[in-house]
Amino acid sequence: MIAKLPAVAALRIAVFREYPYLYDGDNKYETRYLHTYSESPDSIIVLATDGEEVVGASTAVPMRHAPDEAREPFAAFGINPDRVFYLGESILYPQYRGRGIGSRFFEERERHAARLGGFDYHAFCAVERPHDDPRRPMDFRSLHAFWNRKGYYREPRLYTSFYWREIGEARESPKPMVFWLKPVGANAAAPAAVGAN
Repeated sequence: MIAKLPAVAALRIAVFREYPYLYDGDNKYETRYLHTYSESPDSIIVLATDGEEVVGASTAVPMRHAPDEAREPFAAFGINPDRVFYLGESILYPQYRGRGIGSRFFEERERHAARLGGFDYHAFCAVERPHDDPRRPMDFRSLHAFWNRKGYYREPRLYTSFYWREIGEARESPKPMVFWLKPVGANAAAPAAVGAN
């Protein structure tokens, strides 16, 4: 897996440069970021390959090993972070989208969480952009409906900020991120216990 990290870093830079993230990344930072997943106990990195080429990747880790920015909002919200499985990202080069790979990424990470056991929620966060953002491409398609179909719901009261440098920015700035949750186990029948769409 370590040998594949530079390819995953390049993938992240390319995909997150697109709207809505508009991320102006660099390989040095990306490789360091990905080592968090490659070295964390109980983490998972799922790769999609075309021959030897990495064309997609998805990461996840128990929330107790996630960055403070992701972990701390859960404690403040009344959810034990140790009972949350944190989904980092799912990214694919554009030409490989629409083939069911994104669904497979969710399935593999959730299956890994089930093997580990001890989680009440799967969760990830996504950047929030204004509906009238002038940088929004005409053909942009939100993933909200897809995430709903996978069993996740947006919890607007559970949010954080991540810092990165956008295209055109001189330095990093905070970006608003809202969490999406999928209750599991005994919580699965009652998502309204912590929030609703």
